[in-house]
Amino acid sequence: MTEPFDTVDLIRTKRDGGTFADAEVDWLIEAYTRGAIAEEQMSALAMAIFFRGLSAPELSRWTAAMIGTGERLDFSSLSRPTADKHSTGGVGDKITLPLAPLVAACGVAVPQLSGRGLGHTGGTLDKLEAIPGWRAKLSNEEMLRQLEDVGAVICAAGSGLAPADAKLYALRDVTGTVESIPLIASSIMSKKIAEGTGALVLDVKVGSGAFMKQPDDARTLARTMVELGTAAGVRTVALVTDMATPLGLTAGNGLEVAESVEVLAGGGPADVIELTVALAREMLTAAGRDDHDPAEVLASGRAMDAWRSMIIAQGGDPDADLPVAKETEVITAPSDGVLTTLDAYAVGVAAWRLGAGRARKEDPVQAAAGVQLHAKPGDPVRAGQPLITLHTDTPERFDRAKEALADAFGIGAEAAERPVIIDRIG
Repeated sequence: MTEPFDTVDLIRTKRDGGTFADAEVDWLIEAYTRGAIAEEQMSALAMAIFFRGLSAPELSRWTAAMIGTGERLDFSSLSRPTADKHSTGGVGDKITLPLAPLVAACGVAVPQLSGRGLGHTGGTLDKLEAIPGWRAKLSNEEMLRQLEDVGAVICAAGSGLAPADAKLYALRDVTGTVESIPLIASSIMSKKIAEGTGALVLDVKVGSGAFMKQPDDARTLARTMVELGTAAGVRTVALVTDMATPLGLTAGNGLEVAESVEVLAGGGPADVIELTVALAREMLTAAGRDDHDPAEVLASGRAMDAWRSMIIAQGGDPDADLPVAKETEVITAPSDGVLTTLDAYAVGVAAWRLGAGRARKEDPVQAAAGVQLHAKPGDPVRAGQPLITLHTDTPERFDRAKEALADAFGIGAEAAERPVIIDRIG
C-alpha cells in the first residue's frame, strides 16, 4: 500500500515550527495505530511536538483522530444524566472513591473509567482491588446496567476506547515527552470524550506531587482541556487544585480505601471532604442537577449506601476487613514546633518504594503498603511524636522509603495557609 504522506516530511514540518493539515493529522494517528509508522519516528514527532506544540485547530483534530481509532460509548438510554471526573494524578488522591457514590446519590450517573498507578501517583483501580472480591473489568453491558441500577461505576477502560492513546502514552512514558501539554490534553480528552459522558469536571493538580509543577502550566492545561471538551459538545469545567502536600492522611491502596469509607461515614480529613464536595457540586451543576446539596447528602448517609451498592455490584464485600501490612515503622518529629511543609512527591515515592506503586505497568502492588500521616502542615508537633507511619509486607523496603522522606517535612514557628482549590476554569 502506498501511503499518502511521508512521515519524515511531517517530522520536519513540526520540527521547524510548521502546522499540520487536517488530512496529515488524520493519517498520522491512523497510520501509527495500525503500525505503519515506526516507533522511533513517532518518538521524534512527539519530541518535536514537545518543543513546538500544537495549534488549537491541530490539537482539536489530533484529539478527534485519536477518538476515531476506537469505539464511542453511548449512555443516552439511561434514565438520568451522566457526569464524570478526571484527575491528572497525585499523592493520596482518593477523591474518586467517595465522589462517585456521592454524585450518584444526588441523581446523576457516574461512569468513572479509571486507571492504575505508575511511579509515585496512585491508581484508583489498585486502591479498589484492596477490597476482597472487587473486580475492575466490566463489559459495556454490565457497565450500563450498573449505571441504571446503582448510579455509579468505577472500572477499567476497555481497550476499544481511543486505542491510539494507549500506544502513544506508552511511547511518551519512555521518551521524556509525558509533560507536553498538548499531548497530555489530547490523551485525557480523547478517552473522556469517547466515553460518552454528558458533563466532565477536571481536577488539574499542581505542585511537587503532580505532573504540573507551576500554577500557570496547570491553568494552561486546564484551559486547553476545557476548550477541547466544549468543542466536542461535552459540558466541561476544571478546578486547579493543590498537590504540594498529599491529600488526606494516607497514601497507599488499602489505607486510602479506609480513609474514603471514613469520609462516606461522615468523618475523614477536612481537605478530602472539601474537594469531594466541591467536585460534586461542579458535576451536578454541569449535569443540570444542582437541586441537591452534596454536603447534606454526604452527611445523610445516602452516599455510603450508594458506595456499598457499587462495591457489591462489582463482586466486592464492603464489610470485609481490608488488608493490614505485616510490618510498620514510625518516623517521629525531631523537634517541637509547627509542621510547615510536607512534600507530596517525597511521600508518593516512599509509598511506591514500600510496595504501594509500580515502576512498570506489569508490576504487582501490595494492597496494604503505604504511608500514614499523623500531621499536616499547620499542625503543632512535639519532639518524639509520631509523624509518619510506614506500612509494608516486606520490611527490607523501609530504608529506601525513609531515604525518600529524609527532607520531606519542615518544622518551624508557623505554616503558610495553602488553599485546596486554587482556581476554576470553564
